[in-house]
Amino acid sequence: MLSAFIAGFFLIAVSELGDKTFFIAAILAMRHSRKLIFAAVVAALAAMTVLSVLVGQFASVLPPNYIYYAEITLFIGFGFKLLYDASQMPAHACDVEMVQEAADIVDKAEGGLPQQSNWAICAEAFVLTFLAEWGDRTQIATIALAAGNNPLGVTAGAILGHALCAAIAVIGGRMLAGRISEQALTIFGGCLFLLFGLMAWWEGA
Repeated sequence: MLSAFIAGFFLIAVSELGDKTFFIAAILAMRHSRKLIFAAVVAALAAMTVLSVLVGQFASVLPPNYIYYAEITLFIGFGFKLLYDASQMPAHACDVEMVQEAADIVDKAEGGLPQQSNWAICAEAFVLTFLAEWGDRTQIATIALAAGNNPLGVTAGAILGHALCAAIAVIGGRMLAGRISEQALTIFGGCLFLLFGLMAWWEGA
């Protein structure tokens, strides 16, 4: 369980820092109560994590060989994809396009409304975060991780990783937005995915 917890935590903490959901949380926190945004964002990410782990548990009924090769293929594939993406990025630069995309999503959702109730703000943050995370590589990786590891450990670790990233985004997202090296984070994330792939291969072997 401990190894699943650690894997879930690092998978999320590294992959989500500087991701689209990170910037959505940061932008919302600049416009509304940080406490409300943090609570809603973490709730959305926790719901997504639980859903992903449940899907992973359903997938675990497949023949072990299928799960074994699928897990290795997903992690190795994501790892090389991230390293390739990093090679195309300028060094020491934040992903400006992703920040702008997150800002556009928030602007479209709020629709220029001058005032919103606390419930409306929480609902907005929850829905935007949940939809932004749907189909993301971390969701797919969480499913793969849960299929071959302790589900409680993966769930707890992933939720804690999400909470950490959400706290960083809400507290200092604006300050960090121009200082996050997207290339460095992507390289580190790619290496982490490759490591998980090798670990899955080693455990199976």
